[in-house]
Amino acid sequence: MTSWRMTAQIDDIRVPLAAVRQAGEAFAIATLVEVEGSAPRECGAQMLVTSHEYWGFLSGGCIEADVARHGREALADGQSRRLRYGEGSPWIDIKLACGSAITVLVEPVGADDPAVTALMAAHGARRPVLWSSDGSNRCAGHEHIPAFGWDGVRYSKLFEPSLRLVLIGEDAAALAAAEIGLASGIEVVLVAPGGPEASPLPGIAYHRSAPAPALEAIGMDRWTAIAVLSHDREDDERGLAAALQSPAFYVGAIGARARLDARLARLRGHGVGEAQIARLHAPIGLQGFGKAPRDIALSLVAEVAQAFHARSAAARSSGVSISSTAPAASVSR
Repeated sequence: MTSWRMTAQIDDIRVPLAAVRQAGEAFAIATLVEVEGSAPRECGAQMLVTSHEYWGFLSGGCIEADVARHGREALADGQSRRLRYGEGSPWIDIKLACGSAITVLVEPVGADDPAVTALMAAHGARRPVLWSSDGSNRCAGHEHIPAFGWDGVRYSKLFEPSLRLVLIGEDAAALAAAEIGLASGIEVVLVAPGGPEASPLPGIAYHRSAPAPALEAIGMDRWTAIAVLSHDREDDERGLAAALQSPAFYVGAIGARARLDARLARLRGHGVGEAQIARLHAPIGLQGFGKAPRDIALSLVAEVAQAFHARSAAARSSGVSISSTAPAASVSR
């Protein structure tokens, strides 16, 4: 019977990598570098492997255990290897349900590797960084397009800052959105002016100051979404104005359509221009959901995720791929 593997849903190896490095564990990185045909994952998908655990997924569940085995072998002998699954693979007992052929590069990486240090420093500072490796030599440099490239020997993968969702409010919808965001792997920040001393949920940042100064303290960037879920509080519009004037890729506000014109008038009074007002998602969230707190929260998180991935896809489409066919070897070192 197949066992459930909850760590499969982790899509960013930087999340477990921080804990693995802190524990001083050895690890390997497996990267999907080539896909022939259709496949569940895009090139650039990764797994993190230690001696006893692995995170991430590269297929529909067909190969992950075998990739983890190769990762542990790579840790033991210190050598990278290239794995071929599907058509042309020597492992006829491992089937790909999608009928494609994929190539995976597995590399042992030292926790003190300068590229790993640079990668995690950029992650903490919310800076994009380009990771590049041939399985033995790695580097991490400045942001670059395309988001992923593979020339048959070396791959490059753009690591962007994590999607961050700033929620302004303290009602049931705000708390539900925080829970759903956390469960979705989103970095969540809750702003609740005058709220309780302690954060309501572990794993989220928490601010009790007014929205505008809280946003300034958090620091907005183009990987941040801001949602105002409080109801007509006096300082809401100041926070909303600050959000619309920031680089945040998404700004939304809850509220009835009947009161929207009055809200927009107040925003103009705070110096918000028409182009910035046009960015506002109001009423908040995807349409077609109910009005219960969890329905509102789900519609919001879905809309934010949709906007984030659409923006990232548009950025990727402007790059030039350097993908090419990998050598035919099924396992190479």
